[in-house]
Amino acid sequence: MMWLTNNVLVSLLLTAVGVILWKAVKLLWLRPKWIEKCLRQQGVKGNPYKPFLGDVRELIALTKSLLLTPINFSDDPLPRVAPYIYHMIQKYGTSCFVWIGPIPWLITTEPEKIKEVLTRYQDFHKPDHPITQILMVGLYGQEGDLWAKHRKIINPAFHLDKLKKMVDTMYESCSIMTSSWDKIIAAHGGGPTEVDVWPFLETLAGDIISRAAFGSSYGDGKIIFDLQTEYVNLIMKNPQPSNYIPGWRFLPTKKNRRSRAISREVEGVLTRMIDSRKMEMEAGETTKEDLLGLLLESNKDHDGNEKGTSLTTKEVVEECKLFYLAGSETTLGLFAWTLVMLSKHLLWQHRARTEVFHVFGKHGTPNFDGLARLKTITMIIHEVLRLHSPAYMLMRKVHKDTKLGELLIPGGTEVLMPLCITHQDPSLWGEDAKEFNPERFAEGVSKATKGQAIYFPFSTGPRVCVGQNFSLLEAKLVLATLLQRFSFEVGSNYVHAPWAMLTMKPQHGVNLLLRKLPS
Repeated sequence: MMWLTNNVLVSLLLTAVGVILWKAVKLLWLRPKWIEKCLRQQGVKGNPYKPFLGDVRELIALTKSLLLTPINFSDDPLPRVAPYIYHMIQKYGTSCFVWIGPIPWLITTEPEKIKEVLTRYQDFHKPDHPITQILMVGLYGQEGDLWAKHRKIINPAFHLDKLKKMVDTMYESCSIMTSSWDKIIAAHGGGPTEVDVWPFLETLAGDIISRAAFGSSYGDGKIIFDLQTEYVNLIMKNPQPSNYIPGWRFLPTKKNRRSRAISREVEGVLTRMIDSRKMEMEAGETTKEDLLGLLLESNKDHDGNEKGTSLTTKEVVEECKLFYLAGSETTLGLFAWTLVMLSKHLLWQHRARTEVFHVFGKHGTPNFDGLARLKTITMIIHEVLRLHSPAYMLMRKVHKDTKLGELLIPGGTEVLMPLCITHQDPSLWGEDAKEFNPERFAEGVSKATKGQAIYFPFSTGPRVCVGQNFSLLEAKLVLATLLQRFSFEVGSNYVHAPWAMLTMKPQHGVNLLLRKLPS
């Protein structure tokens, strides 16, 4: 009997091992090769699939090699920002594929296909990469009814009438930064002073989102900002093939342990803040006009309705983490590249400053109504978003075989849309597509794009970025405030090196020559 039992156990073990091996072979070889064949039969080209890592080693090697060398302003930035994707498009055309491990990325720069993908959100879902699972929580990573519920609750917090009340808070943060610049210039005798403004802009972005999100609790908000900045640097600054291996993030490596510790710290701070704010609301205190207060107030309106229509504390925590990360990361890049472009194109800087003086005077405090009238600055911001869109790429995934135009996309394929390439395509924008020319937006986005779907800085369709108005308002106020007080040119130590680390950023800081304007 014992002999029979042992045989059964061995048989079960061998069966289990066989099942695991079959699934591994199917995942790592049979399925990818079938998808490759399917795509090639439709005329889509790409590298042959290589087991396990696919194109990951080549992607990382090319990226690292190009990041060692800066470029000139006159150079095309795309080979540096998206090196492997750019290389594949040059090699195989505007629709091609690469392999991220056993997962195929179908690349498309065709505007109509991009629009269709972003509009058909029920068919094209957010991907579930380890990195996006860690960073892109909350509304960004949800689908279906859960996404609809969160969006309905969050939307009211970003209505223009709510954002209008945050202008003074944004201005307060900006004033702190301009005062520090005044002191630096004064310490150098009051003349032109070269300053790396990047760390100041980084602090500004964190301070604004901290105050706008958490009001009087912005000190705790600053802790969250610092922790999330460390988190992004930890997993994005030095990409490794292991980042793309399923399950790797659960192993007890030093990086993974620190990542989990940061996540726990952020969630702990947010949970305490949310619980404290809920207690204040239950005690009858007036709702604070910050994003957390508005979110909790909107969520409260759903209490007592059908079960499951309000957000749990954990869900509110995830939404706060998202608008904290997205709100600081995207606007930080926008601040930096706008200042760089205006430092290089002094005529546009002069035009923008003239407009600010006309609307607010030399010493007037920017206000919501005046910011809405800044036509030249709006043109400049749109052009910066076109050339240096923080969200330089968007990703979606199909879970079943799905038609996209004339293509049948096999289930499990991810669709990569390099907006940075579409935004600078001469066939779409004209011969000056890679030049800084805000005049193209003089009559608005629709006129600049000739009604085509070729401009997606905040995505498009039902899942267009909920924080779009917040980001644009913030950028206008910061730029108007700086133009009132300073002129700036590219510093002698500035190194032009755009690179992609979650969003598009200047790799070596932003050295500008600052001049204090006469009173």
